[in-house]
Order: sequence, then C-alpha cells, then structure tokens
Amino acid sequence: MEIHPTAEIAPTAQIGKNVKIGAYAVIEDHVEIGDNCLIDSHAFIRSYVKMGSNNVVHPYAVIGGLPQATTFDINLETYTVIGNDNVFRESGTIHRATREGESTRIGSNCYFMTCIHVGHDCVIGDGCIFASYTGLGGFVEVDDKVFFGAGAMVHQFVRIGSLAMLAGGALIRKDVLPFSLVGGTPVRHYRLNLIGLRREGIKGKRLKPISKAFLSLRKSRDLAALELPQTPEIDYLQQWVSAPSKRGIYGFVSDKKKEEE
Repeated sequence: MEIHPTAEIAPTAQIGKNVKIGAYAVIEDHVEIGDNCLIDSHAFIRSYVKMGSNNVVHPYAVIGGLPQATTFDINLETYTVIGNDNVFRESGTIHRATREGESTRIGSNCYFMTCIHVGHDCVIGDGCIFASYTGLGGFVEVDDKVFFGAGAMVHQFVRIGSLAMLAGGALIRKDVLPFSLVGGTPVRHYRLNLIGLRREGIKGKRLKPISKAFLSLRKSRDLAALELPQTPEIDYLQQWVSAPSKRGIYGFVSDKKKEEE
C-alpha cells in the first residue's frame, strides 16, 4: 500500500492490498476500496462507496456524492457500488442512491471520460464508455457495452439497451433499443450498430435474426408474432421490448427522412 502523507482517510474506511492513494485525496467513512486501486491526487471518495479491485480514479473526480434531490435526507444510509477495472477520469461525478439501503450501481470495465455525471439510483452494466460531458439523470438504466458520444444527455428514468451507440450531443428523453444507433434532431433510431455488433462476434447467422426483428419493429409489428430463432440476442431483445417503460421508446428514421438528409 502506498499512501501520500497528505491524503485524508477516515478511520472506518477499509483499504485493500496494493492500493495507491495520492496527495490530498480524501476517503470518507464507511468506504470500501478493493485491491490494486489507484485513488489519484485530489480525488474524493464520499461515504458509503463500495469499490471493487483495479479501479482508477483520476484527480478531482468525486465518487459517491450526495444525490441532487431536494427531498433527500442526508441521514439516510445509501450506497454507490462499483465493480472492477473501471476508469474515472478528471472532474467526473457519481452520486449515491436516494432511498434507504439502495445503491447507484456501476459494473466492471467501464470508462468514464472527463466531466461526466451519473445521477442517483442509476444502474450501469459492464463495458460501457462515456465520452466527455455525458450526463445521466436519476434512475437511468444502462445495459452492457453502450457507447455515449460526447455531450449526450439522458433524462431520468430512461432505459438504454445493450450495444447501443448514442450520438454526441444527443438529448435522450425516451428509451433506446439494444443494438442500435440513435441520434439526430429530433432523436430517432437510425439503424443497427453493426460495428459494435461485429466487434462482439455477432455477424452472419447470428446477425440475421436481429435484422429481421428490427425490420419488424420499424413496421410496428409484434416481435412475439415473428418466427425468430431463440438466440441469446433475440431472447434479450424480446424481454427488453416487453418490459415496462416509463418514458416510451424512440421510433425510427423513415426511409423518406434518410433521403432528405
């Protein structure tokens, strides 16, 4: 363990093996830091953060801050739970949950670039990338391997499906389908995120059922009525589409609209 003498570490904080803590970093009470993490200079880990191993927190990032909710009771014990192998770059903020015993949750292998914000009660999967100045409102759900373009802003209670890609500067007010590209003004689904799917090995015979399902969704047909093979991707897509939505789901850019652009 390597701790700079100017770092402030609360007596109840639990620090794992081989952790490095830089100058003027602050770690508050009831924090758990896993093995091999780097908490760089001037980083701030607030109370009730539970962090796994091999995470890197860069200068001026604030992890586990109080929720930006006017009704929040600061005496509540709420959490920020973080997996392994994540990177939090400079000046990012992650807020803890609003309800007693609940958590804002971040998976593993995510990359958060400079000046991002993850609001209270969000749930983020594995392998997501947040470009600079991305902002998530409270209670947003993000599945695995989503890419957020710089400056994308997401309304509270929105769901974003796995392997979606959001255009830079997009103002996301509704749910985003898995496997899709979304953006524009007004925001719409454009097409499948083919590059992202191929990087995950989803191509050829694995890709065809997804293409058929998206054609059905574009025509507003019921996926359950289609004769699609029960692949993991189709099972996930059917479950995702049938789950309750608080904000509604974005529609598609029409062929006519594409020609105009």
